Amino acid sequence: MDWNIWTIIGFLGQALFTMRFAYQWLVSERQRKSVIPEAFWYFSLTGGLTLLIYAIQRHDPVFIVGQGSGLFIYARNIYLIQREKRLKRLAATTAAPLGDAAK
Repeated sequence: MDWNIWTIIGFLGQALFTMRFAYQWLVSERQRKSVIPEAFWYFSLTGGLTLLIYAIQRHDPVFIVGQGSGLFIYARNIYLIQREKRLKRLAATTAAPLGDAAK
């Protein structure tokens, strides 16, 4: 095997992509239920992006389409998570204190 920079990038991307499954499994085992933690989506995005770069360099159209299409899903989930956090922060800052509701 030729250990050039692209081989290293390919293995790095695969390791990042694999971490999402390992992390999701560990979190689910700890909570004794199926859980998809936020980090799953970040591992998916960074691993998928790294693998896409590798696939482009290798000129592999099957790998490019597979990784490229997944990036939209990962980015959308991260967007939805961040939007929900913003909405919760906004609701917390605009909610009337409990003592003021009775007045």
